[in-house]
Amino acid sequence: MTPLQSSAVVVTGAGGGIGAALARRFAAEGAKVVVNDIDEARAKSVADEIGGIAVPGDASEIVEAARDALDGTVDIYCANAGLASGGTEAADEQVWARAWDVNVMAHVRAAHALLPAWLERGEGRFVSTVSAAGLLTMVGAAPYSVTKHGAYAFAEWLSLTYRHQGLKVHAICPQGVRTDMLTAAGSAGDLVLAPTAIEPEDVADALMLGIEEDRFLILPHPEVAEFYRARAATPDRWLAGMNHIQQKWEGSK
Repeated sequence: MTPLQSSAVVVTGAGGGIGAALARRFAAEGAKVVVNDIDEARAKSVADEIGGIAVPGDASEIVEAARDALDGTVDIYCANAGLASGGTEAADEQVWARAWDVNVMAHVRAAHALLPAWLERGEGRFVSTVSAAGLLTMVGAAPYSVTKHGAYAFAEWLSLTYRHQGLKVHAICPQGVRTDMLTAAGSAGDLVLAPTAIEPEDVADALMLGIEEDRFLILPHPEVAEFYRARAATPDRWLAGMNHIQQKWEGSK
């Protein structure tokens, strides 16, 4: 029996991309999986494929329905649904608000709903799909970068606050992944992310290893650790390098 066998797992945004890969991998490990996506047809397609349960709807509002579908228990919650909102400080406030709601507040709401039961029984696992943008940044995408920093900060806060009470938290921070989100990133994605892009299944593999090794920070692209160190140790040099990429992107448009 694997450690995940018979676990009750929820994966949001699992109609495709990283979420679908996570759902498939958990199911392959023997878990009972709720597949959530705002697109009902996509959620049902993945659920049917893996023998899971489709619970479509807004990721901010499905915890109770998912728990009911899993006979009252959620062991692992993967807050994977996200919006890759582009734009600058001039982006419409509705774009900022939606990015904040999906990329941060959906995680907060899920944790609020799940933590009482987890803390009472002394165990639970919260998986946050963040992005390397949450550790670094992403050119051309202020709402995405800022809210992914928020998602990482919340995952970090959860871990430091509740780990002694049995909560396990994992923050997955990949760079480019070959999904619809990468395609939607346009020329910025082509310049920054596409050259080292990996498959969604590689992210799922990285999470399984991170769970096995009980690691908070999961980096499917190991080089992100070096970039993160450079950002902390020499911020002006790092910012100058990122500005160079910004100028290169502006010149390519």
